[in-house]
Order: sequence, then structure tokens, then C-alpha cells
Amino acid sequence: MIRQLTRSYVALVAGAVALFTVPVAFSLTDQLRGDTAASVRREADTMALLLGNGNPPSCSALDEMAKAYAGQTPGEVEVTARCETRLPSPKQDEALTKALETGDPTTDWGSSFIWGPELKITVAARESTTELDGRNRGPVVGAVRIVYNTSTLTDRLWTIWGFRAGLAVAVLVVAAVVGAGVARRLTRPLRQLNDTASRFSDGDLTARSPVTGPKETQTLARTLNQAGERLDTLIAAQRIFVADASHQLRTPLTALRLSLDNISDGVDDEFVKEDVEQATAEVVRMSRLVNGLLVLARAEAKVTVAEPLPLLDIVRERLDVWRPAADERGVTITLRGSADGRLLALTSPGQLEQVLDNVLSNALEVSPDGGTITVRVEPRGEEVVLSVDDEGPGMSDAEKSRAFDRFWRGQGLTGKAGSGLGLAVVKQLVTDDGGTVALGDAPGGGLSVRISLRASTRSGG
Repeated sequence: MIRQLTRSYVALVAGAVALFTVPVAFSLTDQLRGDTAASVRREADTMALLLGNGNPPSCSALDEMAKAYAGQTPGEVEVTARCETRLPSPKQDEALTKALETGDPTTDWGSSFIWGPELKITVAARESTTELDGRNRGPVVGAVRIVYNTSTLTDRLWTIWGFRAGLAVAVLVVAAVVGAGVARRLTRPLRQLNDTASRFSDGDLTARSPVTGPKETQTLARTLNQAGERLDTLIAAQRIFVADASHQLRTPLTALRLSLDNISDGVDDEFVKEDVEQATAEVVRMSRLVNGLLVLARAEAKVTVAEPLPLLDIVRERLDVWRPAADERGVTITLRGSADGRLLALTSPGQLEQVLDNVLSNALEVSPDGGTITVRVEPRGEEVVLSVDDEGPGMSDAEKSRAFDRFWRGQGLTGKAGSGLGLAVVKQLVTDDGGTVALGDAPGGGLSVRISLRASTRSGG
């Protein structure tokens, strides 16, 4: 918007400058043509009077005057043979014929556009009926032609137009600078509103826009601030509800599971035991769901701040926790990559552990017996990429596009006991720390979960 306003302002100034400068330049050009033609014509008329007199003193004066004129101006004088002078004769052309036959003067600029290289003025010389009266009215007895070189006029023309063009450019530069400043000042309230809206889209509902600028932007800022306060209140209430509900549900679920275990231990009927086991499995699944909701509620509340933490130490610690479960199924968990122990990643305390737990749990669940789960840690410029590859059935493109949706369970990924919140929790936690998570195909045909986190500029000890 700043560019558009600046361009509009400069275009307006350019139009005003053009309307003022171009007519003035054309007027000065016409004036230069007229003054030059009038000056040369006066000189030609004077010399024509001397030529018309035809006496020796007049011819001598004509010769001296033509010589002086050629020395002081870029013009040369040509006369027909009437006086005994050293001046050249003009070339026979239409202008000379017209002057000798009709006595009419001719002004030839040599071009229809401004002027050519020479200005030629041809004036008829009439015989003097009354000596030295300055008004020769007799028959035409000859002609005087002045050939005036227009190079000096061209230089003056470039000066006229060049000066005004330079002045116009300078005015436009000043207009662009002033226009940019004015545009920034006018759009500052809008940019503040945009910044506030961007912070809203990033999840910062505490952002507020300054109420400045015209009345319209002030009204819009107040409306946006009120909307932010309302959304913040509603979402905070929702988070509190989810967190409280999750906490409150944990206790009865735990009690229900203990009761089911006691029932299973106290009965011998196989059908009853089977029903109790199914109920216990559903209670376990519900417990996972409640735990996932609690994690999401805390993640959305952003109660922690990312800080530099040793990435490899966290990864190794979580792999050590999951290896016993993997060993029971003959699944191997390997750690690879070029990262060293000094690599620090910006992550909130405890969140990366939850991310790894969810990803490793999914990978272990879909891995075939005797398979391998490969964990890689690679530094890439300002980021560090943590990837977990399994050898399971993988996902189709359609499944990958929905994998981060809450409560969505892909076939072969989370199984019957999954809550559908694992990858949703992963994405929320990683995004909160300013990172990204994406799903791809593992080299062996399984699923690859790639997590990109911001690398810390401070190296670990």
C-alpha cells in the first residue's frame, strides 16, 4: 500500500510538473526561433538596402558589414552580382527565384521539426529611387541571403529542455521521498492493525493494536482489540474446561480400572473375564485420550518458553526408555546422524520428550517384529532436523494430509487402542516451539516423521 500511495503521489506531481514545464519549454523554444529569425532578417534587410543602392560606397559598406557579421555570428552572407564585392553568390533555388521575381522574402529553417542544420533567409534588394532614403521602392535588382548555422541554437535548446528535465527529475525525487514519508505516516495505523492481526493468527491473543490515526482506523482498532479480548476469554475458558475435565476424569478412570482388575481376579467365568478385559482396554484407551487432551490443553496455553537444550541427550534418554519395549518384539532402535553433543535446540522443557514418546510409540506399534526404527539428528544451518523412520506399512498421501487431525486414526498407524491425538499433540508441541513437522516416506517403505526445530546459536559445553 505504501508503494501504491507513493506511486500515485509521484504520478500526480509528475503530471503537474509536465503541465507546467512542457508548455514553458515549448514557449521558450518558439521565442528562440522567433528572436533568431527576426535578428537575421533585420541584418538581411539592411544589407539588401545597401545592395539596392548599388553605388561604390554602399557596395563597400555591404562588403565590410558582411565580413563583420560573419566574424561575430555563425552566419554567412551571400549576394547576387550587382556590387563589386568578394561575397559569394547564392545558389539558384526556389527561394531565390521567388525573391527575384516577386520581391517576397523567404525564411527556411531546413526542417519541419524545430530546425535543421542551417537557417536561410533570402531578401530581395530593390533599386533606390531616392538616394539614401532607406526605403528602396524600385524594381528588384538582386537578393541577399544569410545562411545562419543553427548549432548554437541547438545548444541553447538543449539547455532549455535539459534544465527543465533535470529540475523535473529533482522535483520527482523529492516528491518520491516526501510521498514515501507521507504514505508511511498515513499507513502506520493500518500496519499496526496488520501486525496485531498477524499476532492473532500466530495464536497470541494478548496482542493489542494502538488506537491511533483517523477515526476510521481508531474504530477498527477498538473493534479488533475487543474481538481479541473476547477470543482470549473464550479460549482461556475452553482451555481451563479441558484441563479441569481431564484432571477430574483421571481419578474415576483410575478407580474404574482398579475395580475391573479386582473383578477379573475374583471371577472364574471365562466369558466374564473376556468382557472385563475388553472393558479394561476401553478404560486404558480413554485414559490415553484424557492424557492427550490434557497435553493439548497445556500446549495451547503456551505455559512454557523455548530455551536451548542439549538435543542428543534428550534423544538418547528417550531411546533408552523405549528400547526395553522394542526388545520384547525384536525391534531395533538405532541413532544416526552427524550431530554432536554440543548441539542445542530451542524447545520447551519436557515438550520434546512428549514429542518423542508419541512418535516412537506410533513407530513401535506399526513396526513388524524384527524390524528397525531409525532415529536421525542432522544440523542444517539455522535448524536441526530430527527424523524417525519405521518399516511399517507407511501412509498414502490422503492419510498424510489428515494424520495431524485430532481424533483421526489411520489404519496400521495407531491401531485399535490409539486415541487419535498422538500426531496432533506432536504438531502442537513442535509448532509452539517455532518448529515444523512433516510426514514422508522412509527409505525402506515405511513412514518418516521429520521434525525441524530452531537451532540455538549458543553451543553446548
